[in-house]
Amino acid sequence: MAHDIERYLNVRSAYGASFAPDGERLAFLMDTTGVPQVWTTTEPGGWPEQRTFFDERVTFVSWSPTREEFVFGMDEGGNERAQLFRYDLHDGSITNLTAHPDAKHRWGGWSHDGERFAFASNRRDESVFDVYVQGRDEVGDGAELVAEGDGWLTVGGFSPDDSRLIVAEAYSNFDQDVSVCDLRTGELTHLTPHEGTVRFQSAEWGPDGERLYLVSDRDSDTLDLWSVDVETGEFALVASDPDWEIDGVAVDDRTGRVVYSTNVDGYTELTVGDLVAPAGSEPAPEIDERPAPDLPEGVVGGVAFDEGGERFAVTVTRRGDPANVYVIDAGAETAIEAADGSRLPAERWTRAATAGIPRDTFVEPELVHYPTFDGRDIPAFFSLPESDTSAGETPVIVDIHGGPESQRRPSFSAVTQYFLANGYAVFEPNVRGSAGYGKAYGHLDDVEKRMDSVRDIEAGVEWLVDHPAIDPDRVVAMGGSYGGFMVLASMTEYPDLWAAGVDVVGIANFVTFLENTGEWRRELREAEYGSLEEDREFLESISPLNRIEEIRAPLFVLHGANDPRVPVSEAHQLVEAAREHVPVRELIFEDEGHGISKLENRIEAYGAVVDFLDEHV
Repeated sequence: MAHDIERYLNVRSAYGASFAPDGERLAFLMDTTGVPQVWTTTEPGGWPEQRTFFDERVTFVSWSPTREEFVFGMDEGGNERAQLFRYDLHDGSITNLTAHPDAKHRWGGWSHDGERFAFASNRRDESVFDVYVQGRDEVGDGAELVAEGDGWLTVGGFSPDDSRLIVAEAYSNFDQDVSVCDLRTGELTHLTPHEGTVRFQSAEWGPDGERLYLVSDRDSDTLDLWSVDVETGEFALVASDPDWEIDGVAVDDRTGRVVYSTNVDGYTELTVGDLVAPAGSEPAPEIDERPAPDLPEGVVGGVAFDEGGERFAVTVTRRGDPANVYVIDAGAETAIEAADGSRLPAERWTRAATAGIPRDTFVEPELVHYPTFDGRDIPAFFSLPESDTSAGETPVIVDIHGGPESQRRPSFSAVTQYFLANGYAVFEPNVRGSAGYGKAYGHLDDVEKRMDSVRDIEAGVEWLVDHPAIDPDRVVAMGGSYGGFMVLASMTEYPDLWAAGVDVVGIANFVTFLENTGEWRRELREAEYGSLEEDREFLESISPLNRIEEIRAPLFVLHGANDPRVPVSEAHQLVEAAREHVPVRELIFEDEGHGISKLENRIEAYGAVVDFLDEHV
């Protein structure tokens, strides 16, 4: 018997680990109380201790490298104006380090001596991010402005001697620069001059402080692993994959241990190794690879080394199991034997509960590729319920990811598993514009090509209609954020395909969205969608709100009142216009932002979605 939606939404996740200085404890986030809070544990599978007790979500935790304290981030009501707090493990006291509630603060890391930390913030000007360094004992206005930005700056971390910072600047999700900031002089050394759009991401210090390691598509369509000499700016290729993207790298700057991840059609493959001196006159270190970690197949991220660099923690999630923290022993003298060869030992440190739902009832997706209008094959994850699907009567939810520079990956989703347990199939396409498949694929939906991605949705529905299990009269469009726009655009462009639509924090009109989104986001979003100044007429022409009369199917619109990305006004104007043509329901949460994060709200929201689909599908 299938459980109700509340049971599924009580499935927990544990993620985002950070090692204590002694290497014997982990801090991590877990949502046992309904919103993510900080917990700690001292052994694999041990009973964790809750450290923070807020009604608001905690967004990250980072343990001091030298003291019994950690920093965590928390916003209010989903407004994304995160403040940084220090937690003292000796007495449980909490200090608000930033105390600028009207500004966003993005963590940049501890200095190695634990005396300072860095962050980026838009406290000087809401539309730009600057870089600050602050002493651990200082609060409020005690931070020093070390790099003034005119756009979106991010801190990459302190150099091994704590004299410099990595500073990255983003112009779009497919175009960035990396510089090094000298904290003594304030001088920024630009390391990545380029023409056109080039990604430079995940920059890390090497152990000598003379090189950075980062991923970039500077010389290919996909992301490769590169080294860059800080003094000369000379680049050298370290690792590449001919078919897939190396989408992230972590380097322990004390030992030279390296972990990098390759995105293989949505699944993660980890490579672990050690930097070694180059052979002959080679300009960059090589990686002496170790066996792959013994981890479940799925999506892996959040690498955090212990103090000695021998072990590192990661978060692993897969469709058949919620997120949990694993620790890999990269310094093991002997690897364990596995069916496909030797593996580095990995221990699961957390046991996120599944609310009593057996793990073996969770459905794993099938990776499929379907043809679209221009001859391309579009990747998608397709899941069928375990109930009898032979009669062609299975309803299907086309679940469209946001971004658009994002990617649907086979991570755990309680809502997806609920729908599967209740007889729905779920289809998750990575249409053109999605990340993970190279920059050419990612640019296929830019500005004037926006509606080509909507045509990919139509092609996906055509593929589903031909599937023997699917009922062509019961196809649902569902998506959040940019995925909400895709829902609305699909329903206005191809109204006869849909039995219902569910729009969560979606864009209804690109012009009003860009006019009202957070000041710090507008330039980044215009780089993807088109600018108000130059493309206003085009943006109006593709906005679903201006063709709302074409919608034929019932529509459910959900939004957070505090959404700083897609303002709630998008939902209000959509509902007002759509209710003249079709049945519409609107549900607004006063204490949420860009998404629905609190358990009680998620239960109400997705319980209402279930009722809506039961009625109309």
